[in-house]
Amino acid sequence: MRAEIEEQPAALQRLLDARGDIAAIAEEVRRRDIRFVLLAARGSSDHAALYAKYLIETVLGLPCGLASMSSITAYRTGQSYAGVLWVAVSQSGGSPDLREATRVARDSGALTLAVTNDPRSPLAAETELHLDIRAGVERSVAATKTYTNELLALWLFVDALAGRDGSAVAGVPDAVARAVRDSDVEEVVSRYRFAERLVTVGRGFSYPTAREGALKLMETCHLAASAFSGADLLHGPVAHVDGATPVMVIGPGGAGSQLLRPVVDALVERGADVTLVRGSADDLPGYAVQVPDVPEELTPLVQIVPLQLIALELALSKGLDPDRPSGLSKVTKTL
Repeated sequence: MRAEIEEQPAALQRLLDARGDIAAIAEEVRRRDIRFVLLAARGSSDHAALYAKYLIETVLGLPCGLASMSSITAYRTGQSYAGVLWVAVSQSGGSPDLREATRVARDSGALTLAVTNDPRSPLAAETELHLDIRAGVERSVAATKTYTNELLALWLFVDALAGRDGSAVAGVPDAVARAVRDSDVEEVVSRYRFAERLVTVGRGFSYPTAREGALKLMETCHLAASAFSGADLLHGPVAHVDGATPVMVIGPGGAGSQLLRPVVDALVERGADVTLVRGSADDLPGYAVQVPDVPEELTPLVQIVPLQLIALELALSKGLDPDRPSGLSKVTKTL
């Protein structure tokens, strides 16, 4: 896991070097009459898909939803997917339910795109278009470099579809390298070592990061971690936050961080142990693990890094093996 965290800058650069292939896919999609986008995924890839939902809605102005695959695979509902771009996101491309739902969507009129780390995967064979995230072989059960490469692949696709020039992403591999090298997580790990539960919070572009961070802590540390949108947290769940509950708030900067300000104020008022993950330009108050500044829509690529490192180091401090989490395997085949 440590080696693959450290490999992320090189993996991201490898994908950037192949952006011409992604532009060609975007050009093919642009020629179709796409009026709606549906994203289908599981696990970490579902968090990458949620990130893409924010991108598609804010950059492209298209309505976008997360598909309920069991509506197709279990309830056998018939739907028309005319005018829909169906984007299936999967690191392995091996999940049977994702493959079946994608096949049905294609047969029902959708333009289908698979985003995977394996062009020869069963999922890639089901779709008209395939976007290779080029992360290389990932051996750790806890996804790290495949997750960040999914994020970048989806950003490059949306950026090309919008007709932008991609210049905003130029410094991201270096920013991720600095986050890997400079993120000071030692104090957080020492404070959270004996925690039994933990809450992660985000808003807007940082909400997918909060969800992915909680997943990393659950699968590597056996920690009961719950992820919330800041808005949802204040609608009731904040009642179970107290001084014994560590809370990690992911501040994306810009509009997202402004939306999180009343959430941080409420957490501080309740005496919660709050740690912020934010850039230097973000003025959310409190103890912070600082990451390099990048444009708000690209912050998920940088801000997940300290959460990956915290999951890794916290697992080791507990005497756990983050590379072999109990009962988990690299490919989860849901039905």
